Amino acid sequence: MNHHSTGGQPDDAIDIDALLQGLDDIFAANEAPSKAEPYLLNALRIARHADDDAAELSILNELMGFYRSQGRHDDNAPVIERALMLTERMHLEGSEAWLSTLINAATSQRAAGNVDDSERLYLLALKSSDRIFEGNDRRLAALHNNLSMLYSSMGRYSEAEHQLDQALNILEQASVNPAEDIDVASSHSNLALLLLNTPSRTQESLDHAAKALEIYHQGGLETRAHFAAALAAYAQVLAHAGRPADSLPYYERALETIALHYGPNSEYYRTTEANLESVRALIPSPDQAHEAAQDVPAHPDAKDGPRRRIPHDGARPIQHGGKGSDGGGREGSRSITGMELSRAYWERYGKSLLAEGYPDYQGRIAAGLIGHGSECYGFDDAHSRDHDFGPGFCLWLSHEDFSRIGTRLQQDYEALPQEFLGFGPRETSVRARGSGRRVGVFEIGDFFRSITGYEQAPPQDHHAEWLMLDEATLAAATNGEIFADPFGRLSRTRQAFKLMPEDVRLALISKRLGMISQSGQYNLPRMLTRGDGAAAWLCIEQFTSAVSSLVFLLNTPIRAGYLPYYKWSFAALRRLGSRMGTRLPHLFGPLESLMRIASAACFGGHGTAEGEAGSEPAARQAIATIEAVCSEIVTALRQEGLSDSDETFLEWQRPYIEAHIHSADPCLHSI
Repeated sequence: MNHHSTGGQPDDAIDIDALLQGLDDIFAANEAPSKAEPYLLNALRIARHADDDAAELSILNELMGFYRSQGRHDDNAPVIERALMLTERMHLEGSEAWLSTLINAATSQRAAGNVDDSERLYLLALKSSDRIFEGNDRRLAALHNNLSMLYSSMGRYSEAEHQLDQALNILEQASVNPAEDIDVASSHSNLALLLLNTPSRTQESLDHAAKALEIYHQGGLETRAHFAAALAAYAQVLAHAGRPADSLPYYERALETIALHYGPNSEYYRTTEANLESVRALIPSPDQAHEAAQDVPAHPDAKDGPRRRIPHDGARPIQHGGKGSDGGGREGSRSITGMELSRAYWERYGKSLLAEGYPDYQGRIAAGLIGHGSECYGFDDAHSRDHDFGPGFCLWLSHEDFSRIGTRLQQDYEALPQEFLGFGPRETSVRARGSGRRVGVFEIGDFFRSITGYEQAPPQDHHAEWLMLDEATLAAATNGEIFADPFGRLSRTRQAFKLMPEDVRLALISKRLGMISQSGQYNLPRMLTRGDGAAAWLCIEQFTSAVSSLVFLLNTPIRAGYLPYYKWSFAALRRLGSRMGTRLPHLFGPLESLMRIASAACFGGHGTAEGEAGSEPAARQAIATIEAVCSEIVTALRQEGLSDSDETFLEWQRPYIEAHIHSADPCLHSI
């Protein structure tokens, strides 16, 4: 793989996270037909100019999906060919990136009607998946689902059903709770639609479609975007079963869900609306249609049952209490993330607030969610909702605009509905109030100063200031999502904090190598020999932290971001490791193993579940793990062109790293 590793950050470097966020913004604004292609083609040009194969492959996969969604199969053909060629050139065969590209290419060939090529690629992916995925890996289930759709399109319904059965079995085995699992629900919906091809199995089709909706209801998943597909599938099955009047409210609820997540101008909305009108035409009596639209089964099945009214206001309240409720009266099993809730709240209320109340400023105000909080990193779950959770988003203004309308806009923001999609009012901790508040209206410079101490990133030649900025601080300033930024100032300010000077990055890599060596290779064996378990434990903690930081620094902040707050370090390492083209992608595994045996290694294992009572076997394993990690680091340094030394005692690698530092600034060099 070609890449730049020295000489400073190129002006036209590709930040994949920022690229994908920009693409999301285009789709969210329903501007994909006119803006997505030039956006991706420009990014592709930059990646090729930079000889960045990993970035190019990511962009090609996105472009492949876009052309597929537009039905532009002739334009997609060279994109598919180029992507597959890149996987060969990068020697990715057998990797997750290679498998993802195979599946994407197969799906594109399926959409183009090239069923033979599609089947060949799917089967190649399936054959190779055993080496990449474990038996109950959800991605393997997705592959079986894709192959099922291909066979269904070819009229090979028996094979399609077999693939779907395999997918469902994998998902049920992998799931912690299949009765509340959205992927299990999707498989039931797919089976329901497939079985419509066999008239004698209509009852089974109804059962599967009803099971999907039951899972969404049981799991509190009805605000998720995929709920629309389950509703539409159940509606289609009802219409096919000769019950068109019963299908109407499900189609209507599907349209509400689509409008919320994709917009009323999307192709998805128009297709579902056309299906609804087709069903309405099958109903002979308008009175009958009106009566059917009043009620929807609470737990739909093949039989008529009790019905309840679903309000059609686009923000249906979620039932509280009962199974899955937490002590705060909020449904603890809900799967919607804080970021999803924030974006939906912005779409529902934020856009209209600006359009109706501030039309002259609408093109100058940015919106999104950035900063402190697990939801800004995408790591939140049901346990995160005990504080600083609920409907909310950020609005960012320039200094001039904030001085004119900031106070009034904040008042109007606070007047928005406090409850949304069954959540709220927002739970706010003491430290997230006043100047520390996490949502609302902000002046751009004040917002970043509240996080970093700087209104904007330090100049590139202010090395000492960059070195004093903690990585977790920089992570908080550069995380999250921007929903809209028509003026562009917020995006430029945030991006500048990702552009860590190359000399600073190299200096930090050298410092991390020193700490890795000192804590893990030198001090840990000494502390173990002395029998100082507490000191040995701290050595392992320091080693783990330094390695975690090093992984992010080697992947560069512009691409990987920064290592976040300590409690999210491993979540961030796992996510980074799953991305295409990541350097040292699997080190989180050995680090987790090291931490698991730390008790036995440092304190002898007494009172733990480590197995042996003595510390010597665990200590040997800990030291061996550390040496293996250090060896992998040396390989990565050599691959990056930062060192040509085989020395695995990492302190001796530091001069090779610092030889690439151009500045003579003493703060960048070790003594």
